[in-house]
Amino acid sequence: MLYDLNIPWSPTTSPQDLDRTLSFAHHLGYSVVALNHTLPPPIPASIPNPLPLLPPSPGRPTVLRRATIPISDPSTNHRLPQVAAAYDLVALRPTTERAFLAACTSLSSDNFALISLDLTAFYPFHFPPRTCMAAVSRGLRFEICYGQFLGAKKDDSRARSNFLSNVAGLIRATKGRGLVVSSEAGSALGLRGPADVVNLLAVWGLGTERGKAAMTENARGVVVNEGIRRRGFRGVVDVLGGAEGEEEREKTEVEGAGKKEKGKGKQKGQGKDKGQQQGQKRRSEEGEVAGGVEAPVSKRQAKKMKLAAQKGKPTEA
Repeated sequence: MLYDLNIPWSPTTSPQDLDRTLSFAHHLGYSVVALNHTLPPPIPASIPNPLPLLPPSPGRPTVLRRATIPISDPSTNHRLPQVAAAYDLVALRPTTERAFLAACTSLSSDNFALISLDLTAFYPFHFPPRTCMAAVSRGLRFEICYGQFLGAKKDDSRARSNFLSNVAGLIRATKGRGLVVSSEAGSALGLRGPADVVNLLAVWGLGTERGKAAMTENARGVVVNEGIRRRGFRGVVDVLGGAEGEEEREKTEVEGAGKKEKGKGKQKGQGKDKGQQQGQKRRSEEGEVAGGVEAPVSKRQAKKMKLAAQKGKPTEA
């Protein structure tokens, strides 16, 4: 399954454009996509979710709802638990070195799953390998959005240069692990097929296997873990069925086993009856006497007796 966890959405996005983008994503082979809504600080006390709740449809992929929060000061209350309760996915976009270190090491990973950077921006700091690997070991994933590079203006060479430099630094710091690739495509024209994305990542320094994992395994892990946190028991145990469902399953298994044993017994009894019939036939042909009563003479035996009588030979009873 292919995942695209960043398709931007805003209140000005028309339903026709959104439906066109989702249909094209489904045509390219993406099974799960996430509509992304940016929440600029300060975060209000009541957090509504303006993203449309789209039911499953054969013509489009499964749609999740995601919020991205830009942070510059980690000491500010961004109400991450409330945002996590209102959305399916939550991503942080650090803009300063202090915010980046806090997102990787100190901020609770129970409230967000992705660290999404604007890779076209110039960061006056490097991505330390120890800090990045600490975030990966905590279950966080770094997001690379290829739409930032493809959507940059042709005359904006500085943005493209920053993107390539930041991607190379992020791949070097994480050794290609814990990466998720998304599109951040504002329209259907910004989407690319999985083969094109893997080729782009290979040009930028990420191996083919790592590139495929960034679109499949790593992205799926984010979606599954976030789902368990929201519907599971304390974010650890996911209850898939109740006691009634278990009882029905056990009842079905018992009934199936009984029918199977009954079928075996019936086949066994049929084999036994068939053997008895063959034995009785042999005994009748041999003219055995059971209980003092002469067994009935078969046609074959009667024919033999008739031929013997014609030849004048004695016949045996």
